[in-house]
Amino acid sequence: MNQPKLRLHPLKGKMRGFWAVTVRANWRVIFRFDDGATDVDYVDYH
Repeated sequence: MNQPKLRLHPLKGKMRGFWAVTVRANWRVIFRFDDGATDVDYVDYH
């Protein structure tokens, strides 16, 4: 996922441990890897 347009970035604060990819405007796909499992969500967290 080394694509500058996607703006891959780690999240901070209560979302620490998650990474985000910009989809559109405020919408992000967020994800984290935890002990072999993956959590994925599509959110407007702004």
